[in-house]
Amino acid sequence: MSERPWFKFWPKALSRGLDCPRVPLYDLVETSAKRFPDKDAIIYYGTRIKYDELWGDVENFAGLLSDLGVEKGERVALFDANSPQWVIAYFGTLRANAVSVPINPLLKADELRYILNDSGAKVIATSLPFVFTVAEAVKDTQVEKIIVYKHRDYIPAEPEIPAPDFLMLDAKIPDTMVDWGKAMSEEHSPPEEKSKHEDLAMIVYTSGTTGIPKGCMHPHRTVYFNAIASSYWFRTTTQGVNLAVLPYFHVTGLQHSLNAALYAGGTVVLFTRWDRRAALQAIEKYRCTHWVSIATMVVDFINDPEVTKFDLSSLIVAGGGGAPMPQAVAERFRELTGITYAEGYGLTETISQTHLNPLERPKLQCLGIPEFNTDSLVVDLETGDVLAPGETGEIVVKGPQVFLGYWNKPKETEEAFIEIDGEKYFRTGDVGYMDEEGYFFMVDRVKRMINRAGFKVWPTEVENIMYGHPAIKEICIVGVPDERVVEEVKAYVVLKPEYEGKVKPEEIIEWAKGKMAAYKYPRIVEFVSDLPKSATGKVLWRELQEKE
Repeated sequence: MSERPWFKFWPKALSRGLDCPRVPLYDLVETSAKRFPDKDAIIYYGTRIKYDELWGDVENFAGLLSDLGVEKGERVALFDANSPQWVIAYFGTLRANAVSVPINPLLKADELRYILNDSGAKVIATSLPFVFTVAEAVKDTQVEKIIVYKHRDYIPAEPEIPAPDFLMLDAKIPDTMVDWGKAMSEEHSPPEEKSKHEDLAMIVYTSGTTGIPKGCMHPHRTVYFNAIASSYWFRTTTQGVNLAVLPYFHVTGLQHSLNAALYAGGTVVLFTRWDRRAALQAIEKYRCTHWVSIATMVVDFINDPEVTKFDLSSLIVAGGGGAPMPQAVAERFRELTGITYAEGYGLTETISQTHLNPLERPKLQCLGIPEFNTDSLVVDLETGDVLAPGETGEIVVKGPQVFLGYWNKPKETEEAFIEIDGEKYFRTGDVGYMDEEGYFFMVDRVKRMINRAGFKVWPTEVENIMYGHPAIKEICIVGVPDERVVEEVKAYVVLKPEYEGKVKPEEIIEWAKGKMAAYKYPRIVEFVSDLPKSATGKVLWRELQEKE
């Protein structure tokens, strides 16, 4: 890769490659606990968790799973927003030689049930607010145990920064479930360490072009590599303080705001829910140095009416991905912090980043350059031929962060790769180009996907659910440009004749709200007499999209 143009602009202080430890991922917590036992690993609304305490809880949870019958390679689902218990369960699952399956807690019971069945999860850990969803979802699955915890157990009597009210929810945990508090108050011996760096560590679910969630298989080595890569690229030191506002069930938050920080021996200031005023207070109070986010959070952050009253001088790195950063927003952020927001690019299949902007020379609305040990090309959409700089095609990548394949989906796995000069590259499904300096830019998406506030919404999945409404004859879901969430979900609906004039768009929206995750349901419904179709009867969704 020495001839690649991006090496001319490679960060001067960094080597071009990294070696990944040949150990399980939980080693990063264990090692930091040995080095910095009395140091704050996590600060959660004022509650401080030391590294030795964190590692002790990780081992105890691993022992609990072992006592519940979880064996090597079996799957444990995590269904919650960010919390200390989520972190403990995540690493504890790995220490138990099991496989972690993080799941978005915004999913409805039917959506969750599909993932539980597909992954074959044996145990699920969740928090009190999601008990009813989980209880409904586990029906007709292989789940044997539900472990439930209360966020309030880690909230101090007087939080140092504002904590969401729902974190204080308290209720008796059903006797049919495992009470985290009681179980973790007892000592459990962790099982013998059997996991190797090549063993499966995580199955992280994404959605495919059909809208059916696919589990991306990641061994310990892919996750560990990208955690280390993030730590070095963003100059995370032992005194780094990382503001963690992105959800850990997404790979960006998991890698940049947890794994990388703990690998370095730094401190994580953990949020369960985004709150711009709490973020401002946390940066000032805890002297946060690193903040990885998405564009919509930054927009909200800079529009706080009192933003200029807070001391943000401790920040040294801020960046993220998920959607292009508007230039005006980036400029305002730089005025406030002195930092140029560094964008990056990656996928669930690559356990976060494949491309990052050099901190010394970032470009706005740019994916960046390929990171350590990573090669990337742009290929013709039809022939697969490698294209020259400036030419638009599909972005493909090759590197140590690329997944093993899709869980139980060999056909989709085979289709996800392309061979170029004897090397296997992952097909990202994203259309873009590389400029003369080796920086990559996104142009469009091969796959039909809506990007709502960083969440991926697959129209086919939404359409399939919407067809459950008795009044809907035909439907087509498209994305509508929106300044707040990047793209809003819109539904073009053809009503059944007997419902014409009897159903309002608002009623369709309200129905959909109760059938799918909050980021998926359409906020806009437009009734039309028919949908444009091809000669074969296929809905021409692009025509509707282009109208927007």
